[in-house]
Amino acid sequence: MNKKKVLIITYYWPPAGGPGVQRWLKFVKYLPEFNIEPIVYCPSNASYPITDASLADQVNPDLTVIKQHIKEPYKIAQLFSKKSKTISKGIIAEKEKQSLMERLMLFVRGNFFIPDARKNWVKPSVKYLSTYIKDFNIDTIITSGPPHSLHLIGLELQQKLDVTWIADFRDPWTTIGYHKQLKLTSASKIKHKNLEKKVLNNANKIIVTSPSTKVEFEQITTQPIQVITNGYDHEKVTTFGLDKKFTLSHIGSLLSKRNPEVLWKVLRDLINEDSDFASNFQLNLVGAVGKEVLQSIEINDLTNSLNNIGYVSHSEAIMFQKKSQLLLLIEIDSEITKAIIPGKLFEYMVANRPIIALGPIGADVASIIKETNTGQFFNYQDYDALKLTIKQHFEAFKKGDLKTNPIGLQKYSRQQLTKNLAQFINP
Repeated sequence: MNKKKVLIITYYWPPAGGPGVQRWLKFVKYLPEFNIEPIVYCPSNASYPITDASLADQVNPDLTVIKQHIKEPYKIAQLFSKKSKTISKGIIAEKEKQSLMERLMLFVRGNFFIPDARKNWVKPSVKYLSTYIKDFNIDTIITSGPPHSLHLIGLELQQKLDVTWIADFRDPWTTIGYHKQLKLTSASKIKHKNLEKKVLNNANKIIVTSPSTKVEFEQITTQPIQVITNGYDHEKVTTFGLDKKFTLSHIGSLLSKRNPEVLWKVLRDLINEDSDFASNFQLNLVGAVGKEVLQSIEINDLTNSLNNIGYVSHSEAIMFQKKSQLLLLIEIDSEITKAIIPGKLFEYMVANRPIIALGPIGADVASIIKETNTGQFFNYQDYDALKLTIKQHFEAFKKGDLKTNPIGLQKYSRQQLTKNLAQFINP
């Protein structure tokens, strides 16, 4: 039986690093097992804020990858300010700490590049892919955003060629955390909302990564919506000895808006109250860290316990996850972040180390952690409960008995999730 051809339009592809690339890199890996032949379309010269050359090794050499040139405004912006690179990573300073150049760049990004800085890739992509889709008899396309401008490629191709179009939202659109920081005019806000509505009501099917996003989108569209979360892959089994110190490790970007003041206070107090804790504790931050986060750590006298490692490759990140005594997951304390389920949560779960998670009340993350018995979730007011849990984990660590007993993880494996995707593509 011939495999069904599906064209996947994505901005993030190796050598891109970070969480954005993982989702479709893994789906593409497993789709052929379910009688689907993926074809990937991505930029040839993208300006990725972080790169990881090692991820290219995970791409099947038989996979068809089409690449086309893209104009990247961030490259031009970097000639005027190094801040453009941090903004492209999502690291945006507090309003009162922004320079004039930062404020200007945010205004330009928000109001002149709607829905985002890759909007100028839409027309040339539609022109090129229109011919390609006809030549290779492709009847299904998938667009993955952000950047949400890629959904506009799907919209135009669908209207032009009458293909089946599936829009995959790795994150929400107008309710994503940084959206309010873009200094949008009233007209720009309306334009974003109208584009979002147009995409959601014209896509034949919609995929989201969390139940809360599904609920949000169901207020806008009646099109079929499927929740397919991110997940974990079966990495090569490597045994890492656990850290000798009582390490609490956060892997991934820790942006200033995610600054967990309550956690820093808990750790400060535990260090001041227990000399044994003070001598054994180490905070690992693996990835980009916002300036305000580092300042809070310093204010709480945690600098001597800090190991600020910076960005590492994905394989190194897996190593840190497996070696750490505790894993830290943090989300912004906001109503609109309840829907965010970071991809690293699933890697954390199979690292077999207890998770300490902080986020808003009612977060989707909380239910997954509870369901899988992989850790504890706290809101930003849970000082006493957070302190008690870390203290209990430290006592278990001293006895050599700090462990976790996860249950029901299989449903979050990349292979199972790809099976769910294949059934949604081709019921």
